[in-house]
Amino acid sequence: METHMTTIGLPRAMLYYRCRALWHTFFEELGAEVVVSSPTDREILDQGTALAIDESCLSLKIYLGHVRALVGRCDYILVPRVSSFGRHRNMCTRFEALPDLVRNVFRDSGQQFLSYEVDELFKKDEPGAFLELGRSLGHPAKAVKRAYKQAKKAELAHHKARVQKQELLFKREGIKVLIAAHSYVAEDPYMGRSVTDYLKQVGVIPLRADLVDREAASKRSRELSPTCKWEISREILGGIAMHQGDVDGIILLSAFPCGPDAMVNELITRRVKGVPILNLVLDSQSGTAGVETRLESFIDIIRFKEGKL
Repeated sequence: METHMTTIGLPRAMLYYRCRALWHTFFEELGAEVVVSSPTDREILDQGTALAIDESCLSLKIYLGHVRALVGRCDYILVPRVSSFGRHRNMCTRFEALPDLVRNVFRDSGQQFLSYEVDELFKKDEPGAFLELGRSLGHPAKAVKRAYKQAKKAELAHHKARVQKQELLFKREGIKVLIAAHSYVAEDPYMGRSVTDYLKQVGVIPLRADLVDREAASKRSRELSPTCKWEISREILGGIAMHQGDVDGIILLSAFPCGPDAMVNELITRRVKGVPILNLVLDSQSGTAGVETRLESFIDIIRFKEGKL
């Protein structure tokens, strides 16, 4: 008699770009099948926009579209609640509200959702959260702890490999531009991917402020802001502090209307001197032509500044 393999759906949005190695490895080590939604396209955005309130950020609208695409395709959809990793290490409130929001939006769908909660300000750490998650799926504690250990190892190795790959790019000749953005903006094909694709097309080397050693970046972030409270923003600030002298320009790339980015990007434009900065805010109406025109002008400014135009 065949036993049913549990299928876990992962929306390809928000924290997926940061946690994919962690999630994939954890569930696969426990013998589950992982199903990931397709890359963002116009249909996913439109579906998500129809489910969200108007004031939602573009990233949340896209996320809801990805959840909608997974409904009915898997036993569970993972929607974690990630609030904080300690003092001054908060996540955006969207990540805190996500499970409640998703369960409410899809309350009549019949879909089951999985969650785990990380909030170290209230003594809820990640290992404990994953232990609870694995136990809720019926696995013994020993197997869950082993799966989490392997998953954490995979996550660290995945990030380290990406950081090392980028470090090689800093040694290459050519105009280099540092993109300061959340991974779910920079890597989403309907948002930031078009920016990196355009830069490569015109012979510019795109680099990412968040592809750095996270612990070192968090410490270096204090050079730009000793009080920034958002975990990922601190890493981005630290990445800028580490590499602003190695690049020819910085692009602040965010999704409208992201509250933390609105504050942090203003801080960056005031405190980072000596390098051209472009503040690029993407929304659901952003056409590629308008974005490319602004990028073209920005690259011209860099070339003019360096006497190459």
